[in-house]
Amino acid sequence: MKYFKVLILVNDLSSFVSNRLPIAEKLISKQFKVYIAYGELGGADLKKLKDKGLKTFHVQMRRGGVNILEDIKSFYFIWKLIRNLCPDILHLVTIKPYLYGGVISRILNVPCVVSAVAGLGSVFIQQNLKSKFLRILLYPLYIFAFGHPNQYIILQNKDDKKFLLKWGVIKPNKICLIPGSGVKLENFVKLTEYKTLPRVCFVGRLIKEKGIYDFISAAKLLKKRDIKAKFLVAGNKDLKNPSGLNNENLKKIKTEGFVKLLGYQKNIPILYSKSHIICLPSYREGMPKALIDAAAASRAIVTTNVPGCRQSIIPNVSGLLVPIKSPRKLADAIQWLIENPVKRINMGKNGRKLAKKKFEINKIVKLHLDIYLKLLKKKFSLKKYNILM
Repeated sequence: MKYFKVLILVNDLSSFVSNRLPIAEKLISKQFKVYIAYGELGGADLKKLKDKGLKTFHVQMRRGGVNILEDIKSFYFIWKLIRNLCPDILHLVTIKPYLYGGVISRILNVPCVVSAVAGLGSVFIQQNLKSKFLRILLYPLYIFAFGHPNQYIILQNKDDKKFLLKWGVIKPNKICLIPGSGVKLENFVKLTEYKTLPRVCFVGRLIKEKGIYDFISAAKLLKKRDIKAKFLVAGNKDLKNPSGLNNENLKKIKTEGFVKLLGYQKNIPILYSKSHIICLPSYREGMPKALIDAAAASRAIVTTNVPGCRQSIIPNVSGLLVPIKSPRKLADAIQWLIENPVKRINMGKNGRKLAKKKFEINKIVKLHLDIYLKLLKKKFSLKKYNILM
């Protein structure tokens, strides 16, 4: 019997492990051959992935920024890998993979392509001259990369769908809406709040667009109001992002003392079980995993009324929405949740119900497998292949 080959191309391998490993594991159980190509290791354990039956390839690809010579090299390495491996399905995750891989897939006639747009990124958030110029340059690249004849494009929220349709780079019949990367509910078992001083936790990469400075300003305001709470920041530095916080920024934040910097936290279920409120005042998202996990952890959420974030909660039911870049409104919402513990706990319970209904991992994995099968049926007679349906 023949086997289908799936190549998943990602910027960061640790992000794949965090967000898409269950998809790969399910594919292996269905008798697919699964390969992962990545640009940066990001702390992922290659041996563990090998033990799961995954074969990995490193390609020269920087996650952030634009460098013409390096990007040409990246394009060449990706092209060479796809040409040599000849995948039946090419799954491209985040901007450089889905643009470069999308172009290459058309040149090499890859049978099936899945392009996953996990948020539109800072180029589409910022309105400065550089970002506007980059969008003009990217337009024809998006047109070509999203123009494969047998392709689905995964978007995480309706706002991104509306934007890309209006921009004219995508056809409606190619779009699949999948609400994020899912969550394993069984990982979140300590759902009852600890009876301690309220802990308000920010989780995300330490970049300005995540609203990190708005969170710190809100914490400062609340301390001035004599609100008793601890404010925690958990997340990695991202020095390759133009708006990433550097060591000097972090030193200043630490010295000011309004929030406690925890650094990267591997065990999110434990972190959330010890927290009372999860806060992400981001400027734009696809579907933030930090908030999906918060819902699974039965924790009330405060987030901004922007794409991705507003779809992660039921406003006033599982969390509160505040305007973007509004530390005072953010502080007001956090204070209300601190001062109304019964309503806060009920919001957390409603979030858990939402996670079961919308974000549960098996549902998200099934949506991906359905996409794969739809694409394969257009190109192959599946009876000839060893797929356990």
